[in-house]
Amino acid sequence: MKTEVGVTPVADHEQLRQAFAVFSQASSQLSGIYRELQQQVFRLTEELALANGELQRELAAKEALSQQLGQLLTALPGGVVVLDHQNSISRVNPAAIRLLGEPLLGITWQQIVQERLQPTGVAGEWHAGKEDLALFCPRRLYIESSVSEMTGECILLLHDMTEAYALREQNRRNQRLAAMGEMAAGLAHQLRTPLSTALLYAGHLSGEALDPQERKRFAVKAIERLHHLEHLIRNMLQFVKGEPVPAGRVKLSVLLRKMQRVMAPQMQQRNLRFVVQDNSRGVSLNVDRAALSNAVANLLDNAVQVSPVGSLVTLTCETTEDEARLIVSDEGPGIDPTLRERVFEPFFTTRTEGTGLGLAIVHNLIQSMRGEIRIDSVPGTGTRFTISLPRMAKEFENVPDLRIRLKQPKNEDR
Repeated sequence: MKTEVGVTPVADHEQLRQAFAVFSQASSQLSGIYRELQQQVFRLTEELALANGELQRELAAKEALSQQLGQLLTALPGGVVVLDHQNSISRVNPAAIRLLGEPLLGITWQQIVQERLQPTGVAGEWHAGKEDLALFCPRRLYIESSVSEMTGECILLLHDMTEAYALREQNRRNQRLAAMGEMAAGLAHQLRTPLSTALLYAGHLSGEALDPQERKRFAVKAIERLHHLEHLIRNMLQFVKGEPVPAGRVKLSVLLRKMQRVMAPQMQQRNLRFVVQDNSRGVSLNVDRAALSNAVANLLDNAVQVSPVGSLVTLTCETTEDEARLIVSDEGPGIDPTLRERVFEPFFTTRTEGTGLGLAIVHNLIQSMRGEIRIDSVPGTGTRFTISLPRMAKEFENVPDLRIRLKQPKNEDR
Protein backbone atom coordinates (compact mmCIF):
# COMPACT_ATOMS: atom_id res chain seq x y z
CA MET A 1 0.00 0.00 0.00
CA LYS A 2 2.74 2.46 0.77
CA THR A 3 4.63 1.63 -2.37
CA GLU A 4 1.60 2.22 -4.69
CA VAL A 5 0.68 5.47 -2.99
CA GLY A 6 4.24 6.71 -3.27
CA VAL A 7 4.42 6.09 -7.04
CA THR A 8 1.33 8.15 -8.05
CA PRO A 9 2.78 11.68 -7.58
CA VAL A 10 5.80 10.79 -9.65
CA ALA A 11 3.64 9.51 -12.56
CA ASP A 12 1.43 12.59 -12.42
CA HIS A 13 4.47 14.83 -12.50
CA GLU A 14 5.84 13.02 -15.52
CA GLN A 15 2.52 13.32 -17.39
CA LEU A 16 2.31 17.00 -16.59
CA ARG A 17 5.81 17.53 -17.86
CA GLN A 18 5.04 15.71 -21.11
CA ALA A 19 1.79 17.59 -21.56
CA PHE A 20 3.55 20.91 -20.99
CA ALA A 21 6.20 19.92 -23.55
CA VAL A 22 3.48 19.05 -26.07
CA PHE A 23 1.71 22.33 -25.33
CA SER A 24 4.94 24.28 -25.71
CA GLN A 25 5.64 22.58 -29.03
CA ALA A 26 2.10 23.24 -30.29
CA SER A 27 2.31 26.83 -29.12
CA SER A 28 5.60 27.26 -30.92
CA GLN A 29 4.10 25.81 -34.13
CA LEU A 30 1.06 28.06 -33.85
CA SER A 31 3.30 31.06 -33.34
CA GLY A 32 5.27 30.13 -36.47
CA ILE A 33 2.11 29.63 -38.48
CA TYR A 34 0.76 32.95 -37.18
CA ARG A 35 3.95 34.71 -38.24
CA GLU A 36 3.73 33.09 -41.67
CA LEU A 37 0.12 34.15 -41.95
CA GLN A 38 1.08 37.68 -40.96
CA GLN A 39 3.78 37.68 -43.64
CA GLN A 40 1.34 36.34 -46.24
CA VAL A 41 -1.26 38.92 -45.22
CA PHE A 42 1.36 41.65 -45.49
CA ARG A 43 2.50 40.36 -48.88
CA LEU A 44 -1.04 40.02 -50.18
CA THR A 45 -1.85 43.49 -48.85
CA GLU A 46 1.09 44.89 -50.81
CA GLU A 47 0.06 42.95 -53.96
CA LEU A 48 -3.53 44.11 -53.56
CA ALA A 49 -2.35 47.68 -53.16
CA LEU A 50 -0.26 47.34 -56.33
CA ALA A 51 -3.17 45.75 -58.17
CA ASN A 52 -5.53 48.47 -56.97
CA GLY A 53 -3.07 51.11 -58.05
CA GLU A 54 -2.70 49.52 -61.49
CA LEU A 55 -6.46 49.17 -61.78
CA GLN A 56 -6.92 52.80 -60.80
CA ARG A 57 -4.39 53.83 -63.42
CA GLU A 58 -6.15 51.69 -66.07
CA LEU A 59 -9.51 53.12 -65.09
CA ALA A 60 -8.09 56.63 -65.23
CA ALA A 61 -6.54 55.91 -68.64
CA LYS A 62 -9.81 54.44 -69.93
CA GLU A 63 -11.76 57.37 -68.56
CA ALA A 64 -9.33 59.78 -70.22
CA LEU A 65 -9.62 57.79 -73.49
CA SER A 66 -13.39 57.79 -73.17
CA GLN A 67 -13.38 61.54 -72.67
CA GLN A 68 -11.08 61.97 -75.67
CA LEU A 69 -13.30 59.76 -77.82
CA GLY A 70 -16.35 61.66 -76.60
CA GLN A 71 -14.70 64.97 -77.44
CA LEU A 72 -13.59 63.60 -80.81
CA LEU A 73 -17.11 62.33 -81.55
CA THR A 74 -18.51 65.71 -80.56
CA ALA A 75 -15.98 67.56 -82.71
CA LEU A 76 -16.43 65.35 -85.77
CA PRO A 77 -17.83 67.30 -88.72
CA GLY A 78 -19.57 64.14 -89.93
CA GLY A 79 -22.71 62.78 -88.32
CA VAL A 80 -22.74 59.49 -86.42
CA VAL A 81 -26.01 57.63 -85.83
CA VAL A 82 -26.16 54.33 -83.92
CA LEU A 83 -29.15 52.04 -84.52
CA ASP A 84 -30.13 49.30 -82.11
CA HIS A 85 -31.46 45.90 -83.16
CA GLN A 86 -34.93 47.39 -83.71
CA ASN A 87 -33.46 50.03 -86.08
CA SER A 88 -34.21 52.76 -83.54
CA ILE A 89 -31.68 55.53 -82.92
CA SER A 90 -29.87 54.94 -79.64
CA ARG A 91 -26.96 57.40 -79.91
CA VAL A 92 -26.03 60.41 -82.02
CA ASN A 93 -23.38 63.10 -82.08
CA PRO A 94 -23.99 66.86 -82.45
CA ALA A 95 -23.17 66.80 -86.17
CA ALA A 96 -25.96 64.28 -86.80
CA ILE A 97 -28.40 66.53 -84.92
CA ARG A 98 -27.26 69.49 -87.00
CA LEU A 99 -27.73 67.58 -90.26
CA LEU A 100 -30.97 65.76 -89.47
CA GLY A 101 -32.59 67.99 -86.86
CA GLU A 102 -34.25 67.02 -83.60
CA PRO A 103 -35.61 64.86 -82.10
CA LEU A 104 -33.55 61.78 -82.99
CA LEU A 105 -33.16 59.50 -79.97
CA GLY A 106 -35.70 56.71 -79.86
CA ILE A 107 -37.01 57.39 -83.38
CA THR A 108 -36.79 54.63 -85.99
CA TRP A 109 -34.59 55.18 -89.01
CA GLN A 110 -37.62 54.45 -91.18
CA GLN A 111 -39.31 57.57 -89.82
CA ILE A 112 -36.18 59.65 -90.43
CA VAL A 113 -36.01 58.49 -94.06
CA GLN A 114 -39.68 59.19 -94.69
CA GLU A 115 -39.78 62.61 -93.03
CA ARG A 116 -36.31 64.13 -93.41
CA LEU A 117 -34.49 62.48 -96.35
CA GLN A 118 -35.11 62.60 -100.09
CA PRO A 119 -33.17 60.54 -102.69
CA THR A 120 -30.93 62.54 -105.00
CA GLY A 121 -30.73 60.09 -107.87
CA VAL A 122 -27.12 59.19 -107.03
CA ALA A 123 -26.51 55.98 -105.11
CA GLY A 124 -25.83 56.63 -101.43
CA GLU A 125 -26.51 60.38 -101.60
CA TRP A 126 -29.56 62.05 -100.06
CA HIS A 127 -31.07 65.48 -99.53
CA ALA A 128 -31.61 66.23 -95.84
CA GLY A 129 -34.19 68.84 -94.92
CA LYS A 130 -37.90 69.53 -94.56
CA GLU A 131 -39.70 70.56 -97.72
CA ASP A 132 -42.44 72.35 -95.83
CA LEU A 133 -40.08 75.08 -94.70
CA ALA A 134 -40.42 78.43 -96.42
CA LEU A 135 -36.71 78.59 -97.18
CA PHE A 136 -35.86 75.02 -98.18
CA CYS A 137 -32.11 74.68 -98.64
CA PRO A 138 -31.36 70.99 -98.09
CA ARG A 139 -27.96 69.62 -97.35
CA ARG A 140 -26.62 66.87 -99.56
CA LEU A 141 -25.53 63.85 -97.52
CA TYR A 142 -23.61 60.70 -98.34
CA ILE A 143 -24.59 57.89 -95.96
CA GLU A 144 -22.56 54.75 -95.39
CA SER A 145 -22.80 52.10 -92.71
CA SER A 146 -20.89 49.54 -90.69
CA VAL A 147 -21.82 46.98 -88.06
CA SER A 148 -20.23 46.77 -84.61
CA GLU A 149 -18.65 43.34 -84.14
CA MET A 150 -19.14 43.56 -80.36
CA THR A 151 -22.76 44.69 -80.11
CA GLY A 152 -24.14 44.04 -83.59
CA GLU A 153 -25.45 47.62 -83.75
CA CYS A 154 -25.62 49.39 -87.10
CA ILE A 155 -23.55 52.58 -87.26
CA LEU A 156 -24.45 55.13 -89.94
CA LEU A 157 -21.89 57.74 -90.98
CA LEU A 158 -23.30 60.93 -92.48
CA HIS A 159 -20.99 63.04 -94.65
CA ASP A 160 -22.05 66.54 -95.68
CA MET A 161 -21.41 66.62 -99.44
CA THR A 162 -23.08 69.97 -100.12
CA GLU A 163 -19.98 72.03 -100.83
CA ALA A 164 -18.08 69.13 -102.39
CA TYR A 165 -21.03 68.44 -104.68
CA ALA A 166 -21.20 72.09 -105.73
CA LEU A 167 -17.48 72.04 -106.53
CA ARG A 168 -17.89 68.75 -108.35
CA GLU A 169 -20.72 70.10 -110.46
CA GLN A 170 -18.76 73.24 -111.22
CA ASN A 171 -15.80 71.11 -112.28
CA ARG A 172 -18.07 69.04 -114.49
CA ARG A 173 -19.45 72.16 -116.13
CA ASN A 174 -15.93 73.45 -116.73
CA GLN A 175 -14.92 70.12 -118.22
CA ARG A 176 -17.96 70.09 -120.48
CA LEU A 177 -17.26 73.65 -121.61
CA ALA A 178 -13.68 72.70 -122.38
CA ALA A 179 -14.87 69.62 -124.26
CA MET A 180 -17.32 71.72 -126.23
CA GLY A 181 -14.43 73.70 -127.66
CA GLU A 182 -12.97 70.51 -129.11
CA MET A 183 -16.45 69.31 -129.97
CA ALA A 184 -17.21 72.29 -132.22
CA ALA A 185 -14.48 71.39 -134.67
CA GLY A 186 -15.26 67.69 -134.50
CA LEU A 187 -18.96 68.29 -134.89
CA ALA A 188 -18.49 70.31 -138.07
CA HIS A 189 -16.54 67.43 -139.59
CA GLN A 190 -18.99 64.80 -138.35
CA LEU A 191 -22.03 66.67 -139.68
CA ARG A 192 -20.53 67.72 -143.01
CA THR A 193 -20.09 64.25 -144.51
CA PRO A 194 -23.61 62.82 -143.94
CA LEU A 195 -25.18 66.20 -144.72
CA SER A 196 -23.29 66.47 -148.02
CA THR A 197 -24.31 62.92 -148.89
CA ALA A 198 -27.95 63.61 -148.05
CA LEU A 199 -27.88 66.76 -150.20
CA LEU A 200 -26.34 64.82 -153.05
CA TYR A 201 -29.06 62.15 -152.93
CA ALA A 202 -31.74 64.85 -152.58
CA GLY A 203 -30.31 66.58 -155.65
CA HIS A 204 -30.64 63.39 -157.66
CA LEU A 205 -34.30 63.22 -156.70
CA SER A 206 -34.98 66.43 -158.68
CA GLY A 207 -33.88 64.82 -161.93
CA GLU A 208 -36.83 64.52 -164.34
CA ALA A 209 -35.38 61.55 -166.23
CA LEU A 210 -34.97 59.51 -163.02
CA ASP A 211 -36.98 56.28 -163.09
CA PRO A 212 -39.16 55.43 -160.04
CA GLN A 213 -36.85 52.64 -158.86
CA GLU A 214 -33.80 54.90 -158.81
CA ARG A 215 -35.82 57.71 -157.25
CA LYS A 216 -36.87 55.36 -154.43
CA ARG A 217 -33.27 54.19 -153.90
CA PHE A 218 -31.98 57.78 -153.64
CA ALA A 219 -34.81 58.68 -151.23
CA VAL A 220 -33.91 55.74 -148.97
CA LYS A 221 -30.24 56.73 -149.03
CA ALA A 222 -31.09 60.35 -148.18
CA ILE A 223 -33.31 59.26 -145.28
CA GLU A 224 -30.54 57.00 -143.97
CA ARG A 225 -28.08 59.90 -143.95
CA LEU A 226 -30.63 62.14 -142.20
CA HIS A 227 -31.23 59.47 -139.55
CA HIS A 228 -27.48 59.28 -139.07
CA LEU A 229 -27.44 63.05 -138.52
CA GLU A 230 -30.27 62.75 -135.99
CA HIS A 231 -28.43 59.99 -134.12
CA LEU A 232 -25.26 62.06 -134.03
CA ILE A 233 -27.03 65.16 -132.70
CA ARG A 234 -28.93 63.13 -130.08
CA ASN A 235 -25.68 61.58 -128.82
CA MET A 236 -24.01 64.97 -128.76
CA LEU A 237 -26.82 66.47 -126.65
CA GLN A 238 -26.73 63.55 -124.25
CA PHE A 239 -22.99 63.96 -123.84
CA VAL A 240 -23.19 67.73 -123.33
CA LYS A 241 -25.96 67.53 -120.72
CA GLY A 242 -24.05 65.15 -118.49
CA GLU A 243 -26.86 65.18 -115.93
CA PRO A 244 -26.96 62.64 -113.09
CA VAL A 245 -29.30 59.77 -113.81
CA PRO A 246 -32.13 58.84 -111.39
CA ALA A 247 -31.38 55.77 -109.30
CA GLY A 248 -33.62 52.78 -108.67
CA ARG A 249 -33.38 49.13 -107.80
CA VAL A 250 -32.14 47.05 -110.76
CA LYS A 251 -31.84 43.28 -110.55
CA LEU A 252 -28.86 42.22 -112.64
CA SER A 253 -30.34 38.90 -113.73
CA VAL A 254 -33.33 40.78 -115.22
CA LEU A 255 -30.99 43.19 -117.01
CA LEU A 256 -28.96 40.30 -118.48
CA ARG A 257 -32.06 38.54 -119.79
CA LYS A 258 -33.19 41.78 -121.41
CA MET A 259 -29.81 42.26 -123.09
CA GLN A 260 -29.95 38.70 -124.41
CA ARG A 261 -33.41 39.23 -125.92
CA VAL A 262 -32.52 42.59 -127.47
CA MET A 263 -29.10 41.68 -128.89
CA ALA A 264 -29.65 38.07 -130.00
CA PRO A 265 -31.34 38.96 -133.34
CA GLN A 266 -28.59 41.43 -134.19
CA MET A 267 -25.94 38.83 -133.35
CA GLN A 268 -27.66 36.20 -135.53
CA GLN A 269 -27.92 38.65 -138.41
CA ARG A 270 -24.15 39.18 -138.29
CA ASN A 271 -23.56 35.42 -137.80
CA LEU A 272 -21.97 35.94 -134.38
CA ARG A 273 -22.07 33.65 -131.36
CA PHE A 274 -23.51 35.46 -128.34
CA VAL A 275 -23.12 34.03 -124.82
CA VAL A 276 -24.50 35.58 -121.60
CA GLN A 277 -22.99 34.33 -118.33
CA ASP A 278 -25.05 35.24 -115.27
CA ASN A 279 -23.06 34.98 -112.02
CA SER A 280 -25.00 37.78 -110.31
CA ARG A 281 -26.39 35.47 -107.57
CA GLY A 282 -29.54 37.56 -107.25
CA VAL A 283 -27.65 40.83 -106.64
CA SER A 284 -29.43 44.14 -107.27
CA LEU A 285 -27.86 47.57 -107.82
CA ASN A 286 -29.08 51.04 -106.98
CA VAL A 287 -28.68 52.61 -110.44
CA ASP A 288 -30.74 53.93 -113.34
CA ARG A 289 -32.15 51.02 -115.33
CA ALA A 290 -32.35 52.76 -118.72
CA ALA A 291 -28.88 54.33 -118.42
CA LEU A 292 -27.21 51.05 -117.46
CA SER A 293 -29.09 49.19 -120.22
CA ASN A 294 -28.00 51.80 -122.76
CA ALA A 295 -24.39 51.62 -121.60
CA VAL A 296 -24.25 47.82 -121.90
CA ALA A 297 -26.13 47.86 -125.23
CA ASN A 298 -23.68 50.45 -126.55
CA LEU A 299 -20.72 48.25 -125.63
CA LEU A 300 -22.38 45.20 -127.21
CA ASP A 301 -23.17 47.17 -130.37
CA ASN A 302 -19.56 48.29 -130.48
CA ALA A 303 -18.48 44.63 -130.20
CA VAL A 304 -20.84 43.66 -133.04
CA GLN A 305 -19.36 46.31 -135.31
CA VAL A 306 -15.77 45.10 -134.90
CA SER A 307 -16.29 41.32 -134.59
CA PRO A 308 -15.46 39.08 -137.57
CA VAL A 309 -18.10 36.66 -138.84
CA GLY A 310 -18.43 33.54 -136.71
CA SER A 311 -16.58 34.99 -133.70
CA LEU A 312 -17.75 35.05 -130.08
CA VAL A 313 -19.23 37.98 -128.13
CA THR A 314 -19.80 37.47 -124.41
CA LEU A 315 -21.64 39.41 -121.71
CA THR A 316 -20.60 38.29 -118.23
CA CYS A 317 -21.76 39.41 -114.79
CA GLU A 318 -19.58 38.84 -111.73
CA THR A 319 -20.06 40.02 -108.14
CA THR A 320 -17.81 40.54 -105.13
CA GLU A 321 -18.52 41.72 -101.60
CA ASP A 322 -18.24 45.37 -102.66
CA GLU A 323 -19.08 45.63 -106.35
CA ALA A 324 -20.71 44.08 -109.41
CA ARG A 325 -18.96 43.79 -112.77
CA LEU A 326 -20.47 43.67 -116.24
CA ILE A 327 -17.92 42.48 -118.81
CA VAL A 328 -18.33 42.72 -122.59
CA SER A 329 -15.74 40.77 -124.58
CA ASP A 330 -15.21 40.30 -128.30
CA GLU A 331 -12.72 38.58 -130.61
CA GLY A 332 -12.25 41.57 -132.88
CA PRO A 333 -9.02 43.20 -134.06
CA GLY A 334 -8.34 44.82 -130.69
CA ILE A 335 -7.14 48.36 -130.04
CA ASP A 336 -3.63 49.63 -130.47
CA PRO A 337 -2.03 50.52 -127.08
CA THR A 338 -1.27 54.04 -128.31
CA LEU A 339 -4.99 54.64 -128.97
CA ARG A 340 -6.38 52.90 -125.89
CA GLU A 341 -6.28 56.03 -123.72
CA ARG A 342 -8.36 57.98 -126.23
CA VAL A 343 -11.30 55.61 -126.74
CA PHE A 344 -13.46 57.52 -124.24
CA GLU A 345 -12.74 60.92 -125.79
CA PRO A 346 -15.66 62.54 -127.65
CA PHE A 347 -15.52 62.25 -131.45
CA PHE A 348 -12.60 59.83 -131.36
CA THR A 349 -13.32 56.78 -133.52
CA THR A 350 -11.43 54.30 -135.67
CA ARG A 351 -14.49 53.41 -137.77
CA THR A 352 -15.50 55.29 -140.88
CA GLU A 353 -19.18 55.30 -139.93
CA GLY A 354 -18.59 55.84 -136.21
CA THR A 355 -19.73 59.02 -134.45
CA GLY A 356 -17.05 58.89 -131.75
CA LEU A 357 -19.60 59.62 -129.02
CA GLY A 358 -20.83 56.17 -128.02
CA LEU A 359 -18.02 55.25 -125.64
CA ALA A 360 -17.78 58.83 -124.33
CA ILE A 361 -21.47 58.64 -123.35
CA VAL A 362 -20.95 55.22 -121.73
CA HIS A 363 -18.04 56.65 -119.74
CA ASN A 364 -20.14 59.58 -118.52
CA LEU A 365 -23.10 57.37 -117.59
CA ILE A 366 -20.99 54.94 -115.58
CA GLN A 367 -19.26 57.78 -113.74
CA SER A 368 -22.64 59.29 -112.84
CA MET A 369 -23.47 55.94 -111.15
CA ARG A 370 -20.31 56.17 -109.01
CA GLY A 371 -18.76 53.39 -111.08
CA GLU A 372 -15.85 53.03 -113.44
CA ILE A 373 -15.19 51.44 -116.81
CA ARG A 374 -11.92 49.79 -117.80
CA ILE A 375 -10.67 48.58 -121.17
CA ASP A 376 -8.31 45.65 -121.78
CA SER A 377 -7.33 44.96 -125.35
CA VAL A 378 -4.70 42.96 -127.21
CA PRO A 379 -4.26 43.77 -130.92
CA GLY A 380 -5.30 40.80 -133.03
CA THR A 381 -6.97 39.01 -130.11
CA GLY A 382 -9.93 41.08 -128.95
CA THR A 383 -11.17 43.69 -126.51
CA ARG A 384 -12.81 43.52 -123.10
CA PHE A 385 -14.73 46.35 -121.44
CA THR A 386 -15.36 45.98 -117.68
CA ILE A 387 -18.01 48.08 -115.93
CA SER A 388 -17.60 48.11 -112.13
CA LEU A 389 -20.47 49.44 -110.01
CA PRO A 390 -20.71 49.61 -106.19
CA ARG A 391 -23.14 47.27 -104.49
CA MET A 392 -25.62 48.43 -101.86
CA ALA A 393 -24.09 47.94 -98.41
CA LYS A 394 -25.29 44.69 -96.81
CA GLU A 395 -25.97 46.54 -93.58
CA PHE A 396 -28.61 48.58 -95.36
CA GLU A 397 -30.49 45.37 -96.09
CA ASN A 398 -31.35 45.39 -92.38
CA VAL A 399 -32.64 48.95 -92.75
CA PRO A 400 -35.17 48.53 -95.55
CA ASP A 401 -36.37 52.12 -95.62
CA LEU A 402 -32.93 53.42 -96.49
CA ARG A 403 -33.17 51.89 -99.91
CA ILE A 404 -34.07 54.26 -102.71
CA ARG A 405 -36.23 51.53 -104.22
CA LEU A 406 -38.97 52.48 -101.75
CA LYS A 407 -39.41 55.66 -103.81
CA GLN A 408 -39.73 53.65 -107.05
CA PRO A 409 -42.73 51.90 -108.68
CA LYS A 410 -43.35 48.36 -107.45
CA ASN A 411 -43.10 46.79 -110.93
CA GLU A 412 -39.65 48.10 -111.72
CA ASP A 413 -37.97 44.67 -111.92
CA ARG A 414 -40.45 43.25 -114.42
